[in-house]
Amino acid sequence: MSIFPILWRNVKWRYHNAFTIVITILQPMLWLLLYSAVAGQSMKGVGIENYTAFILPGLIVLVCFSACCSGGIMNYLMKADGSFFRVLIAPVQRSSIVIGQILEAVLCTFIEVVIMFVVSLFFSVKIASGFMGLVLIVFLIFMTAFFISGLAYAISLSLPNEVVYETVMSAIILPVFFLSTALFPVDTLTGGLKIAVNLNPFTHVINALRALILDGNIAQSDIIFVIILLAVLCCISFSWALHSLKKEMNL
Repeated sequence: MSIFPILWRNVKWRYHNAFTIVITILQPMLWLLLYSAVAGQSMKGVGIENYTAFILPGLIVLVCFSACCSGGIMNYLMKADGSFFRVLIAPVQRSSIVIGQILEAVLCTFIEVVIMFVVSLFFSVKIASGFMGLVLIVFLIFMTAFFISGLAYAISLSLPNEVVYETVMSAIILPVFFLSTALFPVDTLTGGLKIAVNLNPFTHVINALRALILDGNIAQSDIIFVIILLAVLCCISFSWALHSLKKEMNL
């Protein structure tokens, strides 16, 4: 299949630019090490004993954003050296190009998430739901990264340069991250802010991950809802990325 040569090509690029992994995980790691230590003291008053475990699901989503958005930067760099256009004229299905690009970002995401989990072990973070819970966590992270990677790839194909791209992605990431339950429980919110947080799809992803990590269980209806939500978002982002790539070919 032509997906794997595209994936391998992107993996080699990442290997030769390994600093991108360090850069993209730096911010979430600082949140994990510093913010959890500082804010964790105040969160004990609202019943959160291990604040590091509480914010870990939100930081996983932040890692997904960081790692997958770096795939868009890769796209601009490959345009600059001409390799992007060599792939376009190759006898490769356009869907394979998109999937190969997305899977590389997903693989990068899992590398960084594993690093986050290893570090979190030193803060007494454990997966309460056991092996099956771990399987569900991996599946949810995969779908989340797939959606974000497809979205980032589509946006990178739609914008003229990496400066505009980084500005747009920052404008998306920050509101999505802070208007979620990444750093605080939704029970502490009221009014319009609570409605906005509940309308954020990543709130439901974070809550599902948090339930699997902290509580050890999650209602079947809740996990089905999150899976369906992510499946729809994945289809939308993939379709947009594929459309943007085909449009790029016609320019």
